[in-house]
Amino acid sequence: MKIHREEKKAMKIVYLITGSGGSFYCGNCYRDMLYLRAIRKAPGITAKAIPLYLPPDKTNIENGLDKQIFFGAISMYLREKVPIFRNMPMFLEKIFDSAPFLKLAARQAGTTRTEGLENLTLNMIEGDNAFRKDEVDRLIKYLLKDGKPEIIHLSNALILGLARQLKNRINVKIVCSLLNEDDWIDDMVEPFQGKAWNMIAKESVYVDSFVTPSRYYKELFIKKTGLKGDNIHVVPLGFDAEHFDISKDESHPPAIGYFCRVSYHNGFDKLVDAFILLKSADIVPGLTLNVCGGYTGDDKPFITEQIKKIRQHGFQKSVKIYPEFHGNKKMEFFNNVDVISVPVRKYDGYGLYILEANSAGIPVVQPATGAFPEIIEITGGGIIYSPDNIQELSDALLHLLNDSKIRSELGNTGQIRVGKELSLHKMSIGLSEVYNKVFIQK
Repeated sequence: MKIHREEKKAMKIVYLITGSGGSFYCGNCYRDMLYLRAIRKAPGITAKAIPLYLPPDKTNIENGLDKQIFFGAISMYLREKVPIFRNMPMFLEKIFDSAPFLKLAARQAGTTRTEGLENLTLNMIEGDNAFRKDEVDRLIKYLLKDGKPEIIHLSNALILGLARQLKNRINVKIVCSLLNEDDWIDDMVEPFQGKAWNMIAKESVYVDSFVTPSRYYKELFIKKTGLKGDNIHVVPLGFDAEHFDISKDESHPPAIGYFCRVSYHNGFDKLVDAFILLKSADIVPGLTLNVCGGYTGDDKPFITEQIKKIRQHGFQKSVKIYPEFHGNKKMEFFNNVDVISVPVRKYDGYGLYILEANSAGIPVVQPATGAFPEIIEITGGGIIYSPDNIQELSDALLHLLNDSKIRSELGNTGQIRVGKELSLHKMSIGLSEVYNKVFIQK
């Protein structure tokens, strides 16, 4: 893992990360923090991360994410939607983009959906209108205060407008992560959807290399943009298991676990339906459904519908909600489930929750879509089923719930292979190779 640069001079990497506000389990946010943790393991590299739009959750702050927030979500939204705020004074911007206001905004409806934000999305991709000059000036001043970074790593392709501005202003190498941009863009109506992908293709000339965690998503991005993909590198996400002093509760009843943002797109209702099928058949005595992952304001009506459905069948006492999704509470959740499933509607470009479940020795049941077959082939820690088939989902869950030997074998295999094949160390090597190639490019 040789780094080509002047002797003793560390390669400086800065990540520009779009936050979620910490109100739900965000796979992309977690991915960004894993990048930061992984590259810090590489010799001769220093790295820090700066949040954009919304603050990180408290666990990410503890892991070294900068407390400065640039391009605050509230001021950007108000400038786009309310003419009177187009030229708001700096003092008002600071008030709107203070941490308490941004955390409040993160919990409200609308921060994670495209409706009404189509033009703002296009502006962020193109850059000239969304990223105001004085805020770009502030960011650049902050980036240069400890010396110019060799590489700036953008969180996703929806902020590609920054690539051109940073290139033109400080002539820096740009790397950009790719994952789940389609979740946002494909919810847009035409002509915005087509324009977004075309603009990403156009602005991609300012990116030296792209990084994505799966072959599936690389191929999808090439298909959507028409790019050749020569500079798109697949670096599978790595994960080092967390260890907490919590004893396994062997007395807990058989339990299905859901570990992700509780939302329609992530198919929570499908798992509820499969759970109701199994409970109604009464073939797994004492079966419970344990739910962990948080939600946004937009998700509340959907969640209310699912709770109502569960109550109508009289199973509300068999459902447990875990309000926190990190730290000891997360491990308590893992200790109290036998199998985990996140039956997503939209094809996922990765699925860190699979790695998290497997690292805790828990097998997964996932639809045969997106990157799931690719990941489960590596981990050996689960089974796949035909998508959008509730009966097949319930049958697969029942198969594992009724066979402790297979469940244990899959859980143990997943735990071992995640540790060997999808570790932070391996991801560190993969990222270092990408950065090294970018660094020596002329």
